[in-house]
Amino acid sequence: MLPEKNKVLVLFTHPLLERSRANRLILKSYSDREDVTFHDLYERYPDFNIDVEYEKELLLQHEMIIWHHPFYWYSCPPLLKQWIDMVLEVGWAYGPGGDALEGKSILQTITVGGGVQAYQESGHNRFTIREFLRPFEQTANLCKMNYFPPFVIHGTHRLDKQGFTDYAAELGLFLDNWQDIQYQPNLYQHTYINDLLKKIATTK
Repeated sequence: MLPEKNKVLVLFTHPLLERSRANRLILKSYSDREDVTFHDLYERYPDFNIDVEYEKELLLQHEMIIWHHPFYWYSCPPLLKQWIDMVLEVGWAYGPGGDALEGKSILQTITVGGGVQAYQESGHNRFTIREFLRPFEQTANLCKMNYFPPFVIHGTHRLDKQGFTDYAAELGLFLDNWQDIQYQPNLYQHTYINDLLKKIATTK
């Protein structure tokens, strides 16, 4: 049975979750929340044989979509890329008659091994995270979705348990407030949604 409408759908993709301390801890943000549908793509589709019609119905039944994944080679794991290629079809998600996702919101939550400084013009990776994520942002734009600034967890190899707890709390704050956050006039001035969440946390 598909979940009721007006909830959050987390499309989680990590081929080696058992080795990811970062994601195992951050995923606790979604635990025991009635407003969240957690959908592990690698668990459901280990053979990459995606049930496109089921995925479309899931999208239709939710208003906030979260792509949660590690930052693999400046992009996403292959199963999420295949999901995008197969599920977001022309005539359904974009193009003539493709308005099924219009007005829905989307957030990208990513875990990154490198620190913030590594993702600057003068840093080791030469480009910012936002620049690397442009194809995802444009995909959302093409589908007439509202693309939030990403939620980024930097330096995952060096964070202690308290650091992950703090990030999980911020993500929980987003889940509690995303319907109000989407109307913030300064939303798109933030490089990361994390920055806005820190401000919100200080006012509560």
